[in-house]
Amino acid sequence: MKLAAALVTILALSGCETLSYYAQAVGGQFDLNARTRPVGELLADAHTPADLRARLVVAQSVREFASRELGLPDNGSYRSYAELDRAYVVWNVVTAPEFSLDPIESCFPVAGCVTYRGFFSREDAERHAASALARGDDAFVYGVPAYSTLGAFDDPLLSTFIRWGDTELARLLFHELAHQILYVRGDSSFNESFAVLVEREGVRRWLAAEGRSAELSKYQASRTREREFAALLEQARARLKALYASARSREEKRAAKRTEFERLAADPVYRRHAGGYVGGPNNALLASFATYSQLVPAFERQLAGVGGDLKLFYARMKALTRLDKAERKRQLETQVSAISTTAR
Repeated sequence: MKLAAALVTILALSGCETLSYYAQAVGGQFDLNARTRPVGELLADAHTPADLRARLVVAQSVREFASRELGLPDNGSYRSYAELDRAYVVWNVVTAPEFSLDPIESCFPVAGCVTYRGFFSREDAERHAASALARGDDAFVYGVPAYSTLGAFDDPLLSTFIRWGDTELARLLFHELAHQILYVRGDSSFNESFAVLVEREGVRRWLAAEGRSAELSKYQASRTREREFAALLEQARARLKALYASARSREEKRAAKRTEFERLAADPVYRRHAGGYVGGPNNALLASFATYSQLVPAFERQLAGVGGDLKLFYARMKALTRLDKAERKRQLETQVSAISTTAR
């Protein structure tokens, strides 16, 4: 009913393209809600497949750890399950101008301005990307296994990720629950980098608590590879940012841009991490990865500055949400020593 009311309000304010977008979003959420069943009901049902039953048990154990040990919301999210008939719940589209690494934002009544548009249909996502390409912008389309409604609904476990390995399942649940305790309208980098920090710290603590030393070592090795990949992309971003700000002609910029992305696509580190993305690297892909990674080191330093105390860390980060975007980023990156002194 909340979504329906929102759509009625939007009808008087929006053009046809926007109405179509909201209609698919509302319809997709309604369909998802209709497919949802409580986990307890599924576990009690003799017809629930054994493999699904086992994964639901693991998910509930992770869910309890999230609230008990990480201070994440203790609510109805991820205590139900929905079976979908597709590989991803939504497909996101990130777009960026031809000579800019800043994503083109889309603004919505609840989420505020975000760096992507999500579609419940892959065809709709690809049409939106094609329109951006026709305008001369770059576009990046990728499948998303889960998303957060920021507490508006009890988000369910989904068939798109329930059969993942234990570590990846925990990582996703910690990430999505993190959005429910801290979300700033119009600041995707802050929101996603915060959730990435929580997921990484949560997985580390969960594996240690479970006594899974071999998996913890494997996870830490994967984190090293992720940092290597992030550094590679940041180096490419720096070169492209300088190129786009230069006085070179559009033709020269276009040729140098093409060379830069060919170089990136051929790099073994890139190919190992992102070589499977359709279309190869472009401005939109770099913008997407930056949203999830650029501020993570600053959040890591902030957590270390309070001695790993998650409750204090959450409180400190929530205090930053009262600032404007530029000042929030500045303080996040520069006030670690002050927070460390306060914590002591």
